[in-house]
Amino acid sequence: MTKKNIAILLFDDVEVLDFAGPFEVFSVTNELADYSLMDVYSVARENKPVIARNGLSVNPDYSIKDAPTPDILIIPGGSGTRSVLKQDNVISWVSASAQTAENVLSVCTGALVLAKAALLNGLKATTHHEVFSELQELAPDTEIIKDERFVDNGQIITSGGISAGIDMSLHVIELLYGKASANQTAEYMEYRRI
Repeated sequence: MTKKNIAILLFDDVEVLDFAGPFEVFSVTNELADYSLMDVYSVARENKPVIARNGLSVNPDYSIKDAPTPDILIIPGGSGTRSVLKQDNVISWVSASAQTAENVLSVCTGALVLAKAALLNGLKATTHHEVFSELQELAPDTEIIKDERFVDNGQIITSGGISAGIDMSLHVIELLYGKASANQTAEYMEYRRI
């Protein structure tokens, strides 16, 4: 089995659990399989430390210029997404990565980045409950789902705010590797699946 590349986008003021939750899910699944399933890595606009929400400094593994091509791309949220929306090179990288990725996932306001990259047109999507209207403005052809933890369109999967990214990530693990693998990961994390 070929290892899958799991890329997590980082940016200043990213919500910590938005990226750390999915990182933990994919990394634990990989660990429980003797690191045979995935390469999980972070990507940022530049290869320099990112200052996440509340001052956490994180060192990305790659910049968008030298990152391996992702099989699964994860776009977290946080107030920093508003700056990302103005970074044409990052939006272009997300759009180009989505052309070949098996799945593109967003957590919280990461859905705004997907909308800016025109990846939500004609789809259903969710995001943090405080930004439903903002997402609708960016993606007028998208049906906003307000009462689901995550929304699976096939390639594109969006989740609600912060902790919902863990539920979405476990869902993707189940799709890729089966229910037993997802449940084993959740049990290891002492996380109760919904």
